[in-house]
Amino acid sequence: MSSYLPNTEADRRKMLEALGVSSVEDLFEDIPKEVRQKGVGGLPGPLSEDELVRHLTALSERNCHLGQCVCFLGAGIYDHFVPSVVDAVVSRGEFYTAYTPYQPEISQGTLTAAFEYQSMICELTGMYVTNASMYDGASALAEAAFMACGVTKRDKVLAAKTVHPEYREVIRTYTRFRDVTVEEVGYKDGVLDLEDLASKLDDSVAAVLVQSPNFLGVIEDVKTLAEMAHDKGAMLVVSADPISLALLEPPGKLGADIVTGEGQALGNPASFGGPHFGFLAATKKLLRKMPGRIVGQTTDLEGRRGFVLTLQAREQHIRREKATSNICTNQALCALMGAVYMASMGKEGLKDVAKLCYDKAHYTMERLLERGFERAFGGPFFKEFTLRAPEPVETLNARLLREGFLGGYDLSRDYPEIENGWLVAVTERRTRREIDRFAEMAGGEKK
Repeated sequence: MSSYLPNTEADRRKMLEALGVSSVEDLFEDIPKEVRQKGVGGLPGPLSEDELVRHLTALSERNCHLGQCVCFLGAGIYDHFVPSVVDAVVSRGEFYTAYTPYQPEISQGTLTAAFEYQSMICELTGMYVTNASMYDGASALAEAAFMACGVTKRDKVLAAKTVHPEYREVIRTYTRFRDVTVEEVGYKDGVLDLEDLASKLDDSVAAVLVQSPNFLGVIEDVKTLAEMAHDKGAMLVVSADPISLALLEPPGKLGADIVTGEGQALGNPASFGGPHFGFLAATKKLLRKMPGRIVGQTTDLEGRRGFVLTLQAREQHIRREKATSNICTNQALCALMGAVYMASMGKEGLKDVAKLCYDKAHYTMERLLERGFERAFGGPFFKEFTLRAPEPVETLNARLLREGFLGGYDLSRDYPEIENGWLVAVTERRTRREIDRFAEMAGGEKK
């Protein structure tokens, strides 16, 4: 080890000489002195490997992970069951290390997996084509907004306030220096306010961005929204929960032009919020306007089936001025996890998961309504719903955590107008016993 690290003053001098500087401070001369870190910030001294492992283990035990708690928290990341086959497949070396499949002759495994992933996402969304994954659901929605602006030659998008607040923040970040205006549309009874939309939807709007089921848990009227957008020459972009698409009518069949979403629910663990993957699917006419990579099926000179990156020049991924998008990489490994999950579950298995989520969420809401909670909105929901709690949500969640439950999301952070708003998520993993105990701990005396 001593031959690689400058453990002595002589070693340090040799390294500085090799770098052509006289002191360590010279390496940071471009950074103003007033903003440089002074000292090591209270870090402990060096530890042996054994001591370090023990120290990190002690720190990790201060966290409460999903193996210890019963989770009713969603808000974009969900506690779904992940079959063991997912990890078994993606842990294989050829998948774990493969990256950019620009050379098809040595990347057939990776390309085949991506093609299968694309095929299944198209089936779920009801769209003609999809790419081989995006960074996450937020960036996928932002990229869809740019797609719409490029196709329509317009510079404004309308984003429903019922879209995930972090997604809306990412969209504003993306558009800040691209001369694209983002205007938000209000909501009424938990869904996009059609009157507000009609007043803002004009010939300058490239797209209407909605989420269904939306962040408040309510299912939007996608068909009506598509008709309103198309009447003004705008596109409809829908961000969707992929599990819900096994039960609800796909947005592509309801008139959506682009369907995006966060793929974490498909075989990816919560992982403290990432990494995960986004999906973006579109109609046939938007095929050549899509960001990211697209894998296509072809035949070689001997007539054998093979797969290649297609319909886009490589320069699209790496040249800022010429690119349709500068999102030049993706989340291929996480998307592969999604593909393995969908393949192992099958069409009927995905339907069963979706139905269990739906039934258990409705059962949970009934139990909570019996204990002093009020339903915030009257519209239909899938696996997530908003209640008004009889006490501050922060107090409620703290009490639940002491009992081993991760409570719902505190909506006061983003929707202060919803007094004591509590967003509760219920997946197929929750049992009747867990739900009943959760309701008992959350509320007062049963009505």
